[in-house]
Amino acid sequence: MSGQAAAKEWKEIKFSVEGAYPPFSWTTQDGQLAGFEVDLARALCEEVQVKCTIRAQDWDGIIPALLARKHDAIIAAMTITPEREQKVRFTIPYAKVPTRFVTKADRSIEFTQAGMSGLKVGVQRATIGDKYLSEMHPDVNIVRYGTFDEAFMDLRAGRIDTVFGGAIGLQSGLLDKPGGDAFHFTGPSFTEEKWFGRGVGIAVRKQDKDLAELLNRGITALHEKGIHQKIASQYFSYDIYAVN
Repeated sequence: MSGQAAAKEWKEIKFSVEGAYPPFSWTTQDGQLAGFEVDLARALCEEVQVKCTIRAQDWDGIIPALLARKHDAIIAAMTITPEREQKVRFTIPYAKVPTRFVTKADRSIEFTQAGMSGLKVGVQRATIGDKYLSEMHPDVNIVRYGTFDEAFMDLRAGRIDTVFGGAIGLQSGLLDKPGGDAFHFTGPSFTEEKWFGRGVGIAVRKQDKDLAELLNRGITALHEKGIHQKIASQYFSYDIYAVN
């Protein structure tokens, strides 16, 4: 009965995506949204039988826009962390993404305080990678960007030494692009839960427990029916729950 009540209450779910982080989401040349999370959001709405609205929102303002009720749910490769859980409520994870460094193929990074001191590291502003470097490597010269595409441009031009971010986004946004063979991952995969969370989930407002429960049922059902994997296989050549 609780599931019926939640489904009946939520006639429409307004999702926000970043729209600039392939393969999770991107904006096509004709202004349409595409990507894994766009398809997943639509599948979730179909599964729980609600109307689906999806629009792009810049990363910097994505949580404030949620809290201001401009949308109902964030599906934007957002890692579940204790800090974010103070502001929003998360669903169960729908992906797990390690954080990594990428740099030019002819160099590597020594992952010590001395080796990283003074490095110009590109991050997307307000991400877990930004917070981790700020607190754990204060000698690093952090260069913050609105999108990873901007960071990749500076990395190609030699204006920064490396980019630190989610491995899947780095792979598809840089390494798999033309000229991507000039770059490579360096160093370990960063997955410590204290810093990098326990997976990627959909964020809703704290008071919208019923919406989180509805989406949890949808995510579980898509997994059980094989729909989640069918969608994911269009964008990833590996199990996005088994990346290490």
